[in-house]
Amino acid sequence: MRAETPPAGPALVVENLTKRFGERTAFQDVSFSVEYGEVFGFLGPNGAGKTTTVRTLGTLIVPSSGTARVAGLPLNADNGVAIRSRIAVMPEAPGLYLRLSVAENLAYFAGLYELPDRRARIERALKAVGLQNRADDLCRSLSKGLRQRVGLARALLTDPQVLFLDEPTSGLDPVAAREVHDLIAALREQGVTIFLTTHRLAEAERLCDRVGIMNTTLRTIGRPDELREQLFSKVLEIRTRAPLADPAAVFGALPGADGWHQGENGAYLLTVTDPEQAAPAAARALVAAGADLLALSPTQHSLEDVYLQLIDTDVEAQQR
Repeated sequence: MRAETPPAGPALVVENLTKRFGERTAFQDVSFSVEYGEVFGFLGPNGAGKTTTVRTLGTLIVPSSGTARVAGLPLNADNGVAIRSRIAVMPEAPGLYLRLSVAENLAYFAGLYELPDRRARIERALKAVGLQNRADDLCRSLSKGLRQRVGLARALLTDPQVLFLDEPTSGLDPVAAREVHDLIAALREQGVTIFLTTHRLAEAERLCDRVGIMNTTLRTIGRPDELREQLFSKVLEIRTRAPLADPAAVFGALPGADGWHQGENGAYLLTVTDPEQAAPAAARALVAAGADLLALSPTQHSLEDVYLQLIDTDVEAQQR
């Protein structure tokens, strides 16, 4: 939705950012960057510091140490107003006035933000979230999913360069959550930079260009497919009509095969270096051995598998 050209450089640059509340550390030594037009997912267990990080980058909390640039501006007290004019934060509860209509809520917040061209901004925001026909409805009459849309429209009033979404689908049913997913995808197509915190790993995998997994410190960061390759071996799953008489003889000499074992469901799981090279060789070996091959395919690990693998090896996360 934003018409003006964003500043040069990344939308967010965070370097060794730390926030402590007395003796308690909310997060420490967090470093990452987010490019303009990117959807960046921020994942982690409860108490990992995700929301505190969002509040810090949104100028609501002063960091204890470290530096950051938000929408091209250094994160400091002098730049607070300027940063807030370039970003928007949508919390889990959007904070609407339920006795006001959708349009009245947006008009109130547009006035509070002292925005120019308020009517045009409201019309654009309503169109972006598909609520043109509900503008006169009282917010108390709307479902939670529709209220989340109004909250998103409120966040879009300022045409933000960076949009922080904190658990935007929390408590929504699958249909309402999918509608919010579609809105986020549409905003990405329009070039809006989105920083998304979520507990829904399938949501992050569907929407995010990259993800960071947080537990007080940033444990890992990258594209979902990169993280899968880093954490998991490549495996071919092989199903045959009947068990092989001598699977070691069939799989032992295959090029690019690092080992095999039989899964609980009876399938053979072949660890390989390159699935595209190993799969044809495995098929030929099975046919030569007289096996009736039913299926041969690479296994697919999800972002949830990546998350659980990291958390299972994270002592701090296990203590939470």
